[in-house]
Amino acid sequence: MKNVLKLEEIAMFALSIYLFSFLDFDWWWYLVLFFLPDVSFVAYAVNSKIGAYAYNILHHKGIMILSYFLGIYFQNETLQMVGLVFFGHSSFDRILGYGLKYEDSFNNTHLGKIGKKND
Repeated sequence: MKNVLKLEEIAMFALSIYLFSFLDFDWWWYLVLFFLPDVSFVAYAVNSKIGAYAYNILHHKGIMILSYFLGIYFQNETLQMVGLVFFGHSSFDRILGYGLKYEDSFNNTHLGKIGKKND
């Protein structure tokens, strides 16, 4: 089942790239914005609760889909671009096993524990 979920995430990542191709932006924008959601790691310097909220807001696919469709509604390609790139980033993170964070620890995600295995 884990491989099926990864394939689904790969498809969503590919979809974000495909839809980006219809926007009037150079491809370097995708690459530059792709890592921007990870700036949320800085919030973990405050504490894990604030860090988890910041991380989850910038990695929540529902929020990014809403951003994309608001961009369509308001005819704002910048909003569409941000929604698509952040959506693609979130899918890529999930391919690697990084999920939305719980408040207790960065390593505790909705996809399970990440990091070193405690055998």
